[in-house]
Amino acid sequence: MVQSLLRDFSSIKEEEYNEELVTEGLQLMFDILKTSKNDSVIQQLAAIFTHCYGSSPIPSIPEIRKTLPARLDPHFLNNKEMSDVTFLVEGKLFYAHKVLLVTASNRFKTLMTNKSEQDGDSSKTIEISDMKYHIFQMMMQYLYYGGTESMEIPTADILELLSAASLFQLDALQRHCEILCSQTLSMESAVNTYKYAKIHNAPELALFCEGFFLKHMKALLEQDAFRQLIYGRSSKVQGLDPLQDLQSTLAERVHSVYITSRV
Repeated sequence: MVQSLLRDFSSIKEEEYNEELVTEGLQLMFDILKTSKNDSVIQQLAAIFTHCYGSSPIPSIPEIRKTLPARLDPHFLNNKEMSDVTFLVEGKLFYAHKVLLVTASNRFKTLMTNKSEQDGDSSKTIEISDMKYHIFQMMMQYLYYGGTESMEIPTADILELLSAASLFQLDALQRHCEILCSQTLSMESAVNTYKYAKIHNAPELALFCEGFFLKHMKALLEQDAFRQLIYGRSSKVQGLDPLQDLQSTLAERVHSVYITSRV
């Protein structure tokens, strides 16, 4: 009976989509998806979700146009002679300038203030753990150059730079990384990127991934990684609820594309 009803869903015209579909219909179908052990039913639901999401592109992630409060000539980047603060990253020293960093983010300001209070000497070296040296260097390059325009970020480093930008509250750099991730998203990378976005507080990228999931759900359900994401216990342990996220994203899409546009 469920399969018969799901097959009949395609006969509903898009102009007939209404608030009841958003508030009750999608809820019911996602409840079935959570509990069904029937692969045929699951594939039918996936096809319906993709159909409801529609053929128009996933909304692109907007840049944050932000002028940094201070910047220095690139000549000062990692310049030992002219620096007044030193960082230790992966056993290597990196030389920087307090005036640039304290105005860039509260995270840097707190880091240097705490170091000064603890040691009584603000020139002491500040150790940065759990970050690769070249990632820290790219983050600093962003600050000294005053933006992302002249940066070349290797695809393999984008997620780690996003994490660093999130940690140091550099929202414009983080958003730029989110955009780069969305432009290179693939069937193979989507699950890992989504997890990274959720863990490192990158909501725009997570939303883009959810749109990608809904557009390619039938194919993704053939992958163990995607099934583990939506059904596995590890998602709950990590505080993720991907099915709820997908339902919310699809509801918003249906409401904005098919319902609000008619008003």
